[in-house]
Amino acid sequence: MEKIRIGVVGTGHLGRYHLQKYQKMPGCLIVGVADVVEEHARKAAEGCDCEILTDYRGLLGKVDAVSIAVPTGAHYEVASVFLKAGVDVLLEKPIAATLAEADELIALAEAKGLIFQIGFVERFNPAVAALGTVMGKPLFIESHRLHPFFERGTDVDVILDLMVHDLDIILHFVNSPVENVDAVGVSVLSDKVDIANTRLTFASGCVANITASRVTGKIMQKIRFFGLDGYHAVDYQERELVSLRRRVGADGTVTIAENPVEVKRQDPLEEEIRAFVRAVSGRTAPPVSGKDGRDALELALQINDAIKQNRTRLDSLEPKPVPPVSLPDGSSARGRVQT
Repeated sequence: MEKIRIGVVGTGHLGRYHLQKYQKMPGCLIVGVADVVEEHARKAAEGCDCEILTDYRGLLGKVDAVSIAVPTGAHYEVASVFLKAGVDVLLEKPIAATLAEADELIALAEAKGLIFQIGFVERFNPAVAALGTVMGKPLFIESHRLHPFFERGTDVDVILDLMVHDLDIILHFVNSPVENVDAVGVSVLSDKVDIANTRLTFASGCVANITASRVTGKIMQKIRFFGLDGYHAVDYQERELVSLRRRVGADGTVTIAENPVEVKRQDPLEEEIRAFVRAVSGRTAPPVSGKDGRDALELALQINDAIKQNRTRLDSLEPKPVPPVSLPDGSSARGRVQT
């Protein structure tokens, strides 16, 4: 069986890891690595006998599939070039900067019968995989994704940079339309929103409270699901799952007890790459589709809109004058109160 000819476009933080994982796949042949900074591409490809390019178009006609890990603003441009050329694509999240771009990428892939997978790596976290074996109907979800500040990723706000991972996971498990979005966010170290909190209400009745920050002292990546069946908590970073089940005794007594669940020891990114290679090889639907990417992007943009609306509302509130107050000595004082 012929090997799948692979190209990697973008060798920043994520791209170089994609390259490393492909090198572990016996069914893959890495043909070329592209980055606008030749030194970055060359360094990432050390030990890999492949072509080094500064223009990704040089891979056209040479590859069967590509991983694209470039800044979000370039997702549409780069992915569309490969899809139009009949190349299968693994595109890092978010799918694009706009819904129109996302729709066109999805349409291109469908028209040509191509594999188009979005890089939501948490879907392949072994703790999340284990969660899928015990999850019932969630009623309330609480999520925190907190990171120290890094310059990389600041081409987008914290919603598209970090929170979008949790949006994808929540949409996947709730599987119900979002009916209401309320959100607040502030800029701290960049010109975009660096801390955000949103409260989502779903048609199923489930409510999700989600916080994302890129200005904290240490990493925290946790999500908790509460339902009638019990409580399930995932620590993404530690790849751990705590599951507690609601139990009813013979006498009708209701208790909650630990529900041990096996969590496999595996590398999420390696599993993501393996799933893509499997889809390319077998011409099967990828586990994270273009539509999944679009759904998460649509919700992220709705959250951004809600943040802007709240900012506008708060900015429009004028300080109201306070009536004079008579003091014991007969004088008066006047102040102002902010609403």
